[in-house]
Amino acid sequence: MIRTGSETLRVQNIEYTADGARMVGEYVVDDAKPGKRPGILVCHEGNGLNDHTKKIAARLAGLGYAAFAMDYYGDGKPLADPAAGRPRMMAWLADPTGIRARAAAALATLAAQKEVDAARLAAIGYCFGGTTALEIGRSGSDVKAIVGFHSGLGTARPQDAKNIKGKVLACIGADDPIIPPEQRAAFEQEMRAAGVDWRLQLYGGAAHSFTNDSFHREGFFYHADTDRRSWNAMIELFNETLK
Repeated sequence: MIRTGSETLRVQNIEYTADGARMVGEYVVDDAKPGKRPGILVCHEGNGLNDHTKKIAARLAGLGYAAFAMDYYGDGKPLADPAAGRPRMMAWLADPTGIRARAAAALATLAAQKEVDAARLAAIGYCFGGTTALEIGRSGSDVKAIVGFHSGLGTARPQDAKNIKGKVLACIGADDPIIPPEQRAAFEQEMRAAGVDWRLQLYGGAAHSFTNDSFHREGFFYHADTDRRSWNAMIELFNETLK
C-alpha cells in the first residue's frame, strides 16, 4: 500500500501473456473507495514501463479510477538501452498487428479486475504509448475514450479508424519535431473520413515529451503549462464519457 494525501492506494504487479510474451503491468486502485469504477489503461513511452507511467497510473487511481500501466516490451521494466525500442516500434508502425495484440491483452487484464466496471474503459498513452492507445481504438476495442499525449498519429491502417467506438483526444506540441504538420493533417483526414468524434489540441511552445520532466534536449522537453492543460483536457473527456 502507498499513501498519497488522503488516499490509500494499492499497487500490484500483474503478470499476463500477450503476443506470446510475458508481460508485467502495474495495477493501482484506491481501496478506500467502494464499488466498481472506470478502468484506465496507461500505455508507456518508447523507452519502456518506467516511473513516469507509474506515477500517471497512481495519479489516476487517486482520482477514483482503476489504472493499469501496461507493458508492451516484456518483464515490466524500462529498456536498458532505449535505442533498442526503435526497431520494435518501427515494425509495429509498419504492421500494427503485434502492438494491437499486446494492448488487447492488457485491456482484458484491466477489465478482469474486481474493482473495474468493464463497461467504462479508456486508453491513454504517451509517445508511442499514445500510438498504442490509438491502435486500441482502431482495432475495435470497446473503450469510451482514447487520449494520446505527444503521440505519433500515423498508422499503416487508416481505414481501420471506422472501428473506433470511443471519443478521441490527441494532445500535440506545435514544435514537436517527430509529429509534423503533415502527420497532423493526415490524422484529421483519417478521423473525418471515419466519422469519429475526435479532437486534436495543439499547444504552442511545446515540443515532444511535454509531460515528462526527465527529458532535456532539443525538441524533447517538459512544458509545465502544456502538461497541466492537456491533463485537464483528458479529465474533461473522462467526465463526458466515463461517468
